Amino acid sequence: MGAQKSIHAGKAKIDVNVDFTHKLCASLMLPSLRNTGSPLSLIIGSLCIKHPNLFGGSEKLDVSWDKGLSDSNVSITYRRPRPEWLCQKCFVIQHSFSPEIGVHGTPIDNFSRSGSGDVNLSRLSVGLDRNEPASSDWSSSTSIKFEHVQLVNDDGRSITRDIDGFPVTCSGSPHDSMLVLKQESQCAKANDHSFSRFSMQIEQGIPILSKWLIFNKFKFTATKGVKLGPAFLLASLTGGSIVGDMAPYQAFAIGGLGSVRGYGEGAVGSGRSCLVGNSELTFPLSKMLEGAFFVDCGTDLGSGRLVPGNPAMRQGKPGSGVGLGYGLRFKSPAGHFQVDYAINSFQQKTVYFGISNLI
Repeated sequence: MGAQKSIHAGKAKIDVNVDFTHKLCASLMLPSLRNTGSPLSLIIGSLCIKHPNLFGGSEKLDVSWDKGLSDSNVSITYRRPRPEWLCQKCFVIQHSFSPEIGVHGTPIDNFSRSGSGDVNLSRLSVGLDRNEPASSDWSSSTSIKFEHVQLVNDDGRSITRDIDGFPVTCSGSPHDSMLVLKQESQCAKANDHSFSRFSMQIEQGIPILSKWLIFNKFKFTATKGVKLGPAFLLASLTGGSIVGDMAPYQAFAIGGLGSVRGYGEGAVGSGRSCLVGNSELTFPLSKMLEGAFFVDCGTDLGSGRLVPGNPAMRQGKPGSGVGLGYGLRFKSPAGHFQVDYAINSFQQKTVYFGISNLI
């Protein structure tokens, strides 16, 4: 369902990947919620260009472009060689474009899907990443980046308000600017019978100029996996909060695959805070096939009304929800296929398809 190709041009390497799979899966799940426009919108793919010795001193340059159904991401990364025991630094320029469905999308079909809210996020960031040498269990990274965020509608025009007339930026203009200091830390431990992982992410907006956003945002994820005979139990808890200046697009969106299954993206709620719990029990059915039972739950902790414009209340989102269901996991050398059947608190059923690592 896809094609991959690697090309060597001198010392540079070009990787091309074109994949129709996700589009086919999406068409099986639900009718298109947006106009596909052109045949190119049917393609999901990536292009990566790597140069291992840009100026003759082992400097590395990576240029990548990823295209989804309605989103895209372009990244340029430059690294200078440093000993492995020292922190690794890189200069990054990145531009991303994605529909803001999690916050501004409209829940439909008893919250099992989310339609377009005619709000899209265009984000340009420029800055430095610093990765500390990993210890036995801990790893950490720090970055400082300038971000320019612009909101546009589905026609590509800059907007300052959503379809209900409420501001979509913090500044009230078509864009927000901010200087963000970000710290990420992760601890992981594993043995033959279990594993555990804890990660923490903290972002601080630094107001160099008076119009730049000042805020503090943190998010954590704690995960535990345990073998139960031939079965495997995986449980995780994710939470976060933001204080200070805030635009609606910075809210925590709850619902969807990777959050609370049985709901559309952001259909449970969007708030200044969130708490999401997931548990899944997988068990072997054959050498390459596994079955799964899962329960997901999430809440905005009553913080939806604190988001500017209160988009969650205007869209009738419940603020909390539970999803449960079962699924299949097929693993092969060619790739992984996953299908989940979930039901939410409103008795609405949803089927999720996922395919990865296809040759």
